[in-house]
Amino acid sequence: MSQNQVLAGFHAVTARVRHAPQSIRQVYVDGQRRDKRMQSLIDRMVKAGVKVHPVDGARIDELAGQARHQGVVALVEPIDLAQDLDDVFEGMAEPPFLLVLDGITDPHNLGACMRTANAAGVHAVIAPKDRAVGLGTVAQRIACGAAETTPYLMVTNLARCLRDLKARGVWIVGTDERAEQTPDQVDLSMPVAWVMGAEGEGMRHLTRELCDMLVRIPMAGSVESLNVSVATGVCLFETVRQRRVVTSR
Repeated sequence: MSQNQVLAGFHAVTARVRHAPQSIRQVYVDGQRRDKRMQSLIDRMVKAGVKVHPVDGARIDELAGQARHQGVVALVEPIDLAQDLDDVFEGMAEPPFLLVLDGITDPHNLGACMRTANAAGVHAVIAPKDRAVGLGTVAQRIACGAAETTPYLMVTNLARCLRDLKARGVWIVGTDERAEQTPDQVDLSMPVAWVMGAEGEGMRHLTRELCDMLVRIPMAGSVESLNVSVATGVCLFETVRQRRVVTSR
């Protein structure tokens, strides 16, 4: 039981039964909730051969911890989508498209970044093991199932990982409000790894030095910066736009 992970909320649990039902060990639901959404989830679990336990709200709260659970909690085995960069690059038939998070500590921001990365078709999200949050219950709930299909690699040495990416022909692009270029002014159809800095502090000094180029997101209003997950969306989908243009030629 101690090796299991906890998933909380409809999105996270539904995504797991869709992508890897064999990894689900137990599902606990609020026995007082009998609405259509809950019944639909229960029917899906039963069809997948997963045992569902109706329990009281206190038990659900205990299992979910600080996470918002909506009356649904699942105990699951961790999924290893990719162990390292070799796994990520194996069999890749298109230019690599990666997201590097340099020290994101807020699980809500991590979950939102994972969700955006998944929507943009990013091949993997990379983060350092130190000074960064892992894919816990809160992050997985916010990710809305993205963690089930987008690899999240936590590396011991981020600088070494960036050098490895550069050796593989990947361009490292960081964001900096003082940069001269904007995302639409650089070629993002090439193999690219976007680097987004931590909340408030931005990228660490060594990470910045390892970037091949820096860009800034143009700001027209009075605010000075964007939330890291919003900035991530801007950069990733500019990459998606450019690659679609190239493909359509």
